[in-house]
Amino acid sequence: MPVPPHTPVPEHTPAPPRTPAPPARLDPAHYEPPRVPQEVLRHASVPDTLGVGRPGKVGLLELGFELAGGRTELVRHYQKSPLQIMRPLYFDPHRPDLPITFLMSTGGGIIQADRLRTDLVFGPGTSGHVTTQAATKVYRMEHDYAVAQTFLTAGPQAYVEYLPDPVIPYVDSRFYQRTVITADPTATVLVSETVLSGRLARGERDAYAVFASDFELRRPGGELVALDTVRLEPGGPGAPMGSGVDGPAVLAGHSVMACFFAVSPLAPARELADLLHETLAGRELPYGVSVLPQDCGAWVRVLGERSEAVTRALGAVWDAVRRRLIGVPAPALRKT
Repeated sequence: MPVPPHTPVPEHTPAPPRTPAPPARLDPAHYEPPRVPQEVLRHASVPDTLGVGRPGKVGLLELGFELAGGRTELVRHYQKSPLQIMRPLYFDPHRPDLPITFLMSTGGGIIQADRLRTDLVFGPGTSGHVTTQAATKVYRMEHDYAVAQTFLTAGPQAYVEYLPDPVIPYVDSRFYQRTVITADPTATVLVSETVLSGRLARGERDAYAVFASDFELRRPGGELVALDTVRLEPGGPGAPMGSGVDGPAVLAGHSVMACFFAVSPLAPARELADLLHETLAGRELPYGVSVLPQDCGAWVRVLGERSEAVTRALGAVWDAVRRRLIGVPAPALRKT
């Protein structure tokens, strides 16, 4: 029918642009890192056994935590073998509201062409502790390499601890580990990373091909606040695998390296740095302490000859920082 005079004709409103859908879980864009260090990438090849993407080669774990009934609860859970968890436990006597979650692997370790991704999301006001059931073993590789990525998001006022057991790279292994922490400015996140130079109890030392690690600290908008990179290549690019050449690029003769990051607005950065220094002083372990960019926290790197001494030092650091930030000691984790 004709349009009455003086009646405004509505203009055509274009549809808003569509936001690209995130990649599906089994899309390589989801589990492959955007960049693999050249030290690791040079080992890329097609395995003569199960290749990337085959059943059991892509492990996925997604956990979402929210406040519910006065404590933090696991409300979202997806797992694809070999990554899995049992239910979170509440055995911290000083923080009964805080769930403790053990990450597990049905495969017993990481092998060539594995691609593993873990997503941990903690909502506003939540708290939690995440660790591994045991050390992560990276087995010998003849083809390609392995990747494990962890993405941890901490919402406003959240308190999160991510303290996995050590990584043990076996002879001829090639491994890239990437940890991305996205923390709200009001959130507190404690993170550690430990790597051994091999199976020390068997006398295997610096016999892996390459161990590479990236730690990224970001804000919710994507701003990169801090980046720590580790590249350990005992024999160098052209050396035979398992040559075990020693030097500054492989811990300067030490057998264990660990880092601890304390990101928090609950204490001044310099005070946290002083606390880390005071906790490690007198332990006869080489270490270095510094504040993080934007004074958002502090971090420490520790070297040692024996994993037990470094583990005890990290435990002391965790306990001291916890007492300062939330006023309670670290619990015993009851690992066997």
